[in-house]
Amino acid sequence: MFPTLLIVDDEPGILKTLGDLLQDEGFEIKTAANGYEALKRIEEEVPDLVLLDIWMPGMDGIDTLKEIRKTEPHLPVVMITGHGTIDTAVTATKTGAFDFIEKPLSIDKVLITIHNALNFQKLEEENRYLKKKNLDRHAITGNSAPAQQLRLQVFQAAGSPMPALILGENGTGKELVARSLHQLSQRSEEALICVNCAAFSPEHIEQELFGMEKGGTDSALPRHKGSIEMAHKGSLFLDQVADLPMSAQGHLLRFLEDGRFHRAGGSREIQVDVRIIAATNRNLEQEIRMGNFREDLYYRLAVLPITVPPLRERKEDIAPLAKLFLEEASIRSKIPVKTLRPEALDLLCDHDWPGNVRELKNIMERLAISAQETTISPSSLEDLGFGMPALPDPMAARDYRSAMDLFSAMYLRRQLAIHNHNIPEAAAACGLDPETFQKHMEALAG
Repeated sequence: MFPTLLIVDDEPGILKTLGDLLQDEGFEIKTAANGYEALKRIEEEVPDLVLLDIWMPGMDGIDTLKEIRKTEPHLPVVMITGHGTIDTAVTATKTGAFDFIEKPLSIDKVLITIHNALNFQKLEEENRYLKKKNLDRHAITGNSAPAQQLRLQVFQAAGSPMPALILGENGTGKELVARSLHQLSQRSEEALICVNCAAFSPEHIEQELFGMEKGGTDSALPRHKGSIEMAHKGSLFLDQVADLPMSAQGHLLRFLEDGRFHRAGGSREIQVDVRIIAATNRNLEQEIRMGNFREDLYYRLAVLPITVPPLRERKEDIAPLAKLFLEEASIRSKIPVKTLRPEALDLLCDHDWPGNVRELKNIMERLAISAQETTISPSSLEDLGFGMPALPDPMAARDYRSAMDLFSAMYLRRQLAIHNHNIPEAAAACGLDPETFQKHMEALAG
């Protein structure tokens, strides 16, 4: 199929001459003698590109372009301008025209401009398609009532420029929610900058957020932009925001008030337009009472609070999530796609998932690689240490020593699940070295 061009000009000679020349080049040609007719043509069938004269009686080219942009924001428009109207043509490009060509028209120049515009349009369509795929990949999977409510909250919050605060346990998918908020917003064409507030020392987190001037706090370091400045026109995701030190909380609060800040060691005031999305697994109201978090910052961030439900509260979503993760892991490992037997699914649904969606994904990825069978049975899950029998209640133990052993077993199991069965990470969370952690697990199992 050949590209369709709509030529809009009030001079019949140009419509015929230019139309014939472009038709000979293999384009399908449609014409319109004025802006009103052009809009009607576009409403009937959207062309691949519009060649639009600026000076026309009635509705001129600039007004026509503005109307086109209201209904077809991605349709490439090339303006045709006469001598002495370059300033107007520049205004047209700022309004949304791809380019402009001057009269008298050179067919070579016209063809080059058309091909450039169509190639650019193709790249734009591919980019939008990839963004759509990215959004689908980060979408919140599941049809349970909590998942549907979460999707509604995300959709409602995405259209606002106000700060959003995402709350939820470890592994529930808070970062995926943040990415969905950004991709659904009007800022989706700009950057989403992610900062893990717990990953930086108190003396470095402010440099990471606000940047630093050369010769500032450390003269050996060069000037650099911070994450807030790099996120200009886009979104900044502050993960584990409860770990921000009090001084950084104060600077962040001032930035949220007017969008202005100073780089570390600098005096020049910088203003940016950034949407802040924060997340935490901690109870910020409790942190406020303990003096670890500023109450005024909490209310600034929590304009749009979103709570991500734990997996144990959305059991209906376990089966589709498990199937999705198992398929993705199999494809990524270039092995046949495996499925779960109903008994294995029942075992998954009976688990309380302290590590939430992250734990489920980790289990499915390990199954995809380790399970020998194509249809996975409960025994493959048990081989991973999953589905261990529930421990008795420590409060019902016969003596103090038995209660302590039961509590230790529950605690170590839970930490192991939260950290995706990664022994070094679970051991570090418990304040133990990996070897000691492993010995405790073996002793309790015995």
